[in-house]
Amino acid sequence: MLCPGGVRTSVSPARPSRVVERVGAGVADLAPGDEVFGETITDHQWHNGGAFAEYVSVQRRALARKPARVSFEQAATVPTSGMIALYNLRHLGELAPGQRVLVNGAGGCVGSCTVQLAKALGGHVTGVDTERKLELVRRLGADRAIDCDAVDFTRSGERYDLIVDIPGNRPFRACRRALAPRGRYVLIGHHHFGATGRRWLGPVPSAFALVALSPFHRQLPRRFPKPNRTELMATLTALLASGQLTPIIDRTFPLAEARAALRHLQEGQPCGRIVVTP
Repeated sequence: MLCPGGVRTSVSPARPSRVVERVGAGVADLAPGDEVFGETITDHQWHNGGAFAEYVSVQRRALARKPARVSFEQAATVPTSGMIALYNLRHLGELAPGQRVLVNGAGGCVGSCTVQLAKALGGHVTGVDTERKLELVRRLGADRAIDCDAVDFTRSGERYDLIVDIPGNRPFRACRRALAPRGRYVLIGHHHFGATGRRWLGPVPSAFALVALSPFHRQLPRRFPKPNRTELMATLTALLASGQLTPIIDRTFPLAEARAALRHLQEGQPCGRIVVTP
């Protein structure tokens, strides 16, 4: 069954695209056959979720029309990572043109989006990651790429207006050394997927600790407005259509090899996104 504002999409071997199959009574701007992309989660992202499936029913607000210039595989990599990156750059980091931005973990899924979006918003971007990902970081448009194993960016003497810390592998007190007096620090906390990760709670304790510290440090965000997913998806769609955001795919796996795809993710080595296809 479909709720009044729901849309049923298909990704099946017979139809190797993500198209609308049926729409609920309250949906007037989509029709069967329309090509879309989006998420299955519409509330929050404090937990893992979603599904590997050939058919899925989702809320209309979780979808957008797929730009013609990008493939379905490319489009599928954008919504979750892109919304995380754009939300933090716009609403928490308050990025302005010309500001110096450091992205720690620039070669991963959220990192690759953050680098490109920061450049699109006019930032001067430094990307930090392992040596083997630095060429990718440069191709993404970063003005500078730093090998995290050779250089500790918190002790380099450089100062940044915004630090987007995706892995959260250095404490805030260390990152403060690399912040300008009015700089901002944003923790994403996507650290250590798989066997090396924290089994219980993950990055939640670190995030709550920063919330508790925020009244005493102006470099930490003090407000967390609810994301407007419709607005964020519209912006991401426009950036995809214009070529300012180019999805980076590390590897694709057929649906029958979803377990292998998850193992590849757990290894922590992908450059960009992993895609499961019909």
